[in-house]
Amino acid sequence: MSICTPFNCNGLNPISSKSNTFKNLLTSQFISQTIPHTVPLPSLHLSQSCKANRKRFQLVTASAAPALESPKTSFRSKNPKDINVLVVGSTGYIGNFVVKELVRRGFNVIAVARERSGIKGKNSKDETLGLLSGANACFSDVTKLESLEGSIECLGVSIDVVVSCLASRSGGVKDSWLIDYEATKNSLVVGRKFGAKHFVLLSAICVQKPLLEFQRAKLKFEAELIEEAERDEGFSYSIVRPTAFFKSLAGQVELVKDGKPYVMFGDGRLCACKPISEPDLASFIADCVLSEELVNKVLPVGGPGKAVTPLEQGEMLFRLAGKEPKFLKVPIQIMDFAIGVLDFLVKIFPSLEDAAEFGKIGRYYAAESMLIWDPKTGEYDADSTPSYGNDTLEEFFKRVLEKGIDGQELGEQMIF
Repeated sequence: MSICTPFNCNGLNPISSKSNTFKNLLTSQFISQTIPHTVPLPSLHLSQSCKANRKRFQLVTASAAPALESPKTSFRSKNPKDINVLVVGSTGYIGNFVVKELVRRGFNVIAVARERSGIKGKNSKDETLGLLSGANACFSDVTKLESLEGSIECLGVSIDVVVSCLASRSGGVKDSWLIDYEATKNSLVVGRKFGAKHFVLLSAICVQKPLLEFQRAKLKFEAELIEEAERDEGFSYSIVRPTAFFKSLAGQVELVKDGKPYVMFGDGRLCACKPISEPDLASFIADCVLSEELVNKVLPVGGPGKAVTPLEQGEMLFRLAGKEPKFLKVPIQIMDFAIGVLDFLVKIFPSLEDAAEFGKIGRYYAAESMLIWDPKTGEYDADSTPSYGNDTLEEFFKRVLEKGIDGQELGEQMIF
């Protein structure tokens, strides 16, 4: 079979099985990171090629107007091989792990991607297909409702579940609203149109204290997703809010290995997290597809073990590397001054808006813990932050010290 592309479908294709800079410090310690049924959708006309080749799809097909399931005949009663799961953000860092996990569990995975995926479109079409091995690749543009709708309509199949791993990697103001809200909203609208009864959203634990644009964008979509489920009892959601990823804590491994100091803000205790590995997070997200216990809930999740501060992370690295601990403590007030300057300059030069936002993002992750926030006490609560999985940060650091950081780099641009 060949690959599905917007407006020209010939079937789906299951493929065979830094220098020590201030920016590196920020990315080394912390996370990179209801639509009414009456929303008008554009009318699309499928090509004759698309219509003629629908019969060749190897997914669970549906009639031209799929019958809606009642809550009592939920897709959850089906075998995984009979469940079509649409994944958007499939070539992003977490999204690719999620695709692999869903394929491993036997679901029919439709992975939406750009033909040139990755940071700045670095991956060719063939490389993208390789990343999506075992899934049905569908090339489209999630930022354009018409393109995404046309691609899914071209498949001639119903959708049971949508899993969104979309995220703006830059964190810029426009990118945040384009990806974390608009593109994610597009996937909900299109998923619902083609029968989706459940939506799994990869969000972030930091939206508890929304001071940044990408957090506000995520919260706006979360609210509309919840509203959609309240309006239709046959539709459900799972909102996953993970703490820090392992990759976001790996930026200073090589520095420590080379005997250089570990850099941290303040006394190194300003922020803590319960980091979770990418495979463990993907497993949790996959659990959300079928588990009724995870339905219609906001689900904060961290990895196993106790919460760790930057100071403890540094001490762990020095011990594993067999080096004498050396720390460089940077006053966080430096960031406050820089942000103040940038905020002033934005009033004169609006083009610096994103630069100011990046400064605020750095300040946020330098001071805020990635744990459950208790608004009553005004403190973060590590004990209340759920743990999941088996992979530990110490094992990850050992592996990176031995084998390097390849494959764990943080992206600077949005990846979906």
